[in-house]
Formats: sequence, structure tokens, C-alpha cells
Amino acid sequence: MNHLSLSELCCLFCCPPCPSKIASKLAFLPPEPTYTLMCDESGSRWTLHLSERADWQYSAREKDAIECFMTRTSRGNRIACMFVRCSPNARYTLLFSHGNAVDLGQMSSFYIGLGSRINCNVFSYDYSGYGASSGKPSEKNLYADVDAAWQALRTSAPRRGVSLLEERF
Repeated sequence: MNHLSLSELCCLFCCPPCPSKIASKLAFLPPEPTYTLMCDESGSRWTLHLSERADWQYSAREKDAIECFMTRTSRGNRIACMFVRCSPNARYTLLFSHGNAVDLGQMSSFYIGLGSRINCNVFSYDYSGYGASSGKPSEKNLYADVDAAWQALRTSAPRRGVSLLEERF
């Protein structure tokens, strides 16, 4: 986990004394990546490789239902995206923004279970600076990440034969 040393704590509150920087340092805690994405020779297909820390609970068959790719945000970062086809007759796809201090590798088993239970597909992404995503975690990057993920889902859903139900809460 992310434990701060005394010097890091001093830098957190003293260098620089800017409230937004302090908030970013406290709010965003990316873990060590629990997965890697490997691109094939054509550059169009990505393969998910999970580490032991990802705690995968299913078989290879379920892992084959996971499609990963990268998309670019308006701020220039590349974020990792994961589309999990949980049920062959799922009518909808849930856009899932995971919590802090986890990445897609750690969440992948949860997505399979969630989608299977509620009969939907799951689309998720890693924030800038998390997992295989580039950039640094920040509030501005977070907004760009969410927008890029939503746009990626909207453009890729028809290719996957998936309907989107747009509900805003």
C-alpha cells in the first residue's frame, strides 16, 4: 500500500503550500499495477496479463470475455479501458468508475461477478497514473479520463452489438 515517509509528509504540506496540490496528493493513491497490457504486432489487439496481486478468481474462459484497449484523453494521456462481456444475452453495459487505490487488474474478478449477477456487460477504465494508464493522477486528468472513457464506450458499443441506456444521476 502507499505509506508516506516523514520527508514525503513534509513535502505534502510544505512544498508547495498550494491547497489543490495537497488535495491531489491525498486524494489519488494509485497502487502498484496489478496487470499489464501487451499489444500484438498489428497494434489493434491488446492482451491482458494479470499479476498474482490481481487475485483472479475465475478460469481462462472468463478471462477470454475481457477485451482491453487504450484510448487517449483530451489532456493527452493514454488510459487503459476494459470491456467485460459477462453474459451472452446482456442488453446493457454499465460504465463503472472504480474506487481509489485499486486498478483494473484488481477489479476484473469483481466485474465478472457483478455483470453476471445483474445480467449486463461492464466497461471500466483506469485513471491517469493508475495501472497501464499514462500521466499523473489529478482532478483535471480525472475529468478528462471519465469523458474519454464515456466516448470510447459510446463509439465501441455499436461494434460490439451493445445497447446503451443513458441514465444520469
